[in-house]
Amino acid sequence: MKLSHFNFDLPKDLLAEYPSENRDEAKLMVIHRNSGKIEHKLFRDLIDYFDEGDVMVLNNTRVFPARLYGNKEKTGARIEVFLLRELNDDQRLWDVLVDPARKIRIGNKLYFGDDESLVAEVIDNTTSRGRTLRFLYDGSYEDFRAKLKELGETPLPKYIKRDVEPEDEERYQTIYAKAEGAVAAPTAGLHFSKHLLKRLEIKGVDFAELTLHVGLGTFNPVEVEDLSKHKMDSEELYINEKATTIVNKAKEKKKKVCAVGTTVMRGLESAVSSDKMLNSYDGWTNKFIFPPYDFSIADCMITNFHTPKSTLLMMVAAFTGHDLIMKAYKEAIKEGYKFYSYGDAMLIL
Repeated sequence: MKLSHFNFDLPKDLLAEYPSENRDEAKLMVIHRNSGKIEHKLFRDLIDYFDEGDVMVLNNTRVFPARLYGNKEKTGARIEVFLLRELNDDQRLWDVLVDPARKIRIGNKLYFGDDESLVAEVIDNTTSRGRTLRFLYDGSYEDFRAKLKELGETPLPKYIKRDVEPEDEERYQTIYAKAEGAVAAPTAGLHFSKHLLKRLEIKGVDFAELTLHVGLGTFNPVEVEDLSKHKMDSEELYINEKATTIVNKAKEKKKKVCAVGTTVMRGLESAVSSDKMLNSYDGWTNKFIFPPYDFSIADCMITNFHTPKSTLLMMVAAFTGHDLIMKAYKEAIKEGYKFYSYGDAMLIL
């Protein structure tokens, strides 16, 4: 399939600026792949589609406050620094994006905080907007990380034009987030409330967790018509033996295995054994899933509504079927579903 097959007109007012007031009261579209039937529900109705022994796989990554604002030495120009990944904790080296990039060159220093207690020096250019920074800080590594958190801001996606609000710190995080390392939330999981998780647990649904630290590469635009030529950025992935046991046991018993989000689906498909079971994993994945694709682990998934031409939409189309997903998106627009990170959800059975 080509890039142009994933284009559609998305009204700007359907890009969600805020999440639903209560996590599990977002809208839920339910798509039945076998029949093509589409239902309109609320997220809390999810429980009606799962039985005892079914498994939901969650991404327990935790978003860290990755967006900082510093001032350039001498000129005092305000510079946005987006932390992407730590390269070396001893030397405090980080890959970052800077904006405006044209003002930032090797050798420049940036000062952070009212007291300028944190300083960074630009030591390399990586891409047009990418830089490598060495942070200069006298305290311990723990104090340094605490300082980054203190000065950092919740990294809401750029399409959200409003200022970050105090509620975003908690709301742009799943309630089961544990392992810090993501710069964007695994958004399908944002809809789970403690109450809904407890109800699912009481019904006998099992949960397995993996960790995939979401990077900004997931949202990079695809700029080639031939999808096979698009390269995904690598992201850290960890799947332990406990998770593989839970998932493989459910597969053996012919129970549902539901990937909660595209990050989980990508993680699962990065760790498939030769007999189509789940292996443990500790490393990086740059897996790009687009139609046609034969999925090995999950047989249902929960996801948000994605933007035109995005790699996320391509993966969902590979799972659902291109024509059915585009029909569902057309209906979602007609019914006023909210799109993207703080938007509504879809269950694909």
